[in-house]
Amino acid sequence: MFLPRNNSQVRHHRKDDGDSRKIFVMTVIFFIMLFFVPSYIIGQTSFTRQTSLIEKESFSNKQSVSQKKSSAEERIPFRVMSWNVENLFDTHHDTLKNDNEFLPDAIRHWNYTKYKKKLADMARVITAVGEWNPPALVGLCEVENDSVLRDLTQRSPLKELGYRYVMTSSPDLRGIDVALLYQRDLFKLLSFRSIPIPSFKHHRPTRDLLHVSGLLLTGDTLDVIVCHLPSRSGGAKESEPYRLHAARILRTEADSLLNIRLHPQLVIMGDFNDYPTNKSIKEILEATAPKHSVTFPNPRKLYHLLARKATSRHFGSYKYHGEWGLLDHLIVSGNLLDASSKFFTGEDKANVARLPFLLTEDKKYGDDEPFRTYKGMKYQGGISDHLPIYADFELIIY
Repeated sequence: MFLPRNNSQVRHHRKDDGDSRKIFVMTVIFFIMLFFVPSYIIGQTSFTRQTSLIEKESFSNKQSVSQKKSSAEERIPFRVMSWNVENLFDTHHDTLKNDNEFLPDAIRHWNYTKYKKKLADMARVITAVGEWNPPALVGLCEVENDSVLRDLTQRSPLKELGYRYVMTSSPDLRGIDVALLYQRDLFKLLSFRSIPIPSFKHHRPTRDLLHVSGLLLTGDTLDVIVCHLPSRSGGAKESEPYRLHAARILRTEADSLLNIRLHPQLVIMGDFNDYPTNKSIKEILEATAPKHSVTFPNPRKLYHLLARKATSRHFGSYKYHGEWGLLDHLIVSGNLLDASSKFFTGEDKANVARLPFLLTEDKKYGDDEPFRTYKGMKYQGGISDHLPIYADFELIIY
């Protein structure tokens, strides 16, 4: 028999139904959370790890690029050398020059054996000054002609180093000139010319200046001037006007290059027959030691790489009456002292090459002195009365 429910029963049943639904819904939510939340957490963790890995990989790649850039930078040794070689004459008479002293039957008894020895000794010096790498540029003073340079670069041990050369052909009465040897892989010759020194107060003709332009591996042009100013023959004071005259010609040429070039890089080297404190260098060229307080030297000013060291009593390239002095000079334009550039040097990188075999005992004044080829007219068997000077440049390519 079917009996109808009372209101309380009906209400209680509805309440039970509601509770059941709630329990069902909560159960479903529980299972959903049980399944999806761990997956979400795992997914987030995986994503975080992947992001971290990507970031690490990106940083690693940046580091790698930076390292590659750094490793791609190459610093190439570039040493510049200047040397007065003391009368490099061959044994043949030049009818247009006064080279009579250096002939086999003349007062010096200069002969082929002595000549070949001098070439071999010079090759030894240039190689030794270069140390592990041959000097990129070698300025030479007191070379007679093309013949002696051909013998030096092609028929002496120096042949192995592959030097090429350019030189002047001056009206100097003795027939001595200046030259520049260069390594073709570091200095691509663009041009060269002789700059004559006009006659002054009826003074005898002197050596031309040699101006050489070449292309560096950086793509920049380097200008080099090799010079051998008039000697002190007749007295330092009496002969000074002739050196001042030659220095003015040199200054004019230097100013022209410093003003024409957008990024002037100029090296002046050679035997000035004057000291750093003399007028030719200090007043006309205004070439002084770089100031330590100046970070960026004036690009159109000249700086002397050895002037500060030359203040030392025992420093020099030449010895006269027991006193060392610097007659040979290395002067550069301000741009070449900029350490942030791709080609630069500094006074700490310049020096006199005091190789032991270039020196001998100074029996008159004590200590040592350059081992000369001749002392007066007497053959000594040495190499030169001057010591070489040099400067190291940093050449940076990418």
